[in-house]
Amino acid sequence: MAWMYILQCADGSLYVGSTLDLSRRIAEHQYGEGSAYTAARLPVALLYCEEFDRVDDAFRREEQIQGWGRAKRLALVAGDLKAVSRLSKKRFT
Repeated sequence: MAWMYILQCADGSLYVGSTLDLSRRIAEHQYGEGSAYTAARLPVALLYCEEFDRVDDAFRREEQIQGWGRAKRLALVAGDLKAVSRLSKKRFT
């Protein structure tokens, strides 16, 4: 199985990643070995994850969510699909 995940860093920022082994990857992040970004913002906490049959699907989902703003990511974490949809709409001024 493959995973897409969202971590919250100690500074409150959100990190999005994907992996084949979620527990190992979270441990790597906690030990400062996961990425330079999270290593500078320890500790981290797992906020959200999605499971996929294929790693390329998890990676595509990671890329999609990396393009989202903070509010939309937090709406996903909260399970507020109406807010995710609302935050997806373009705003014209």
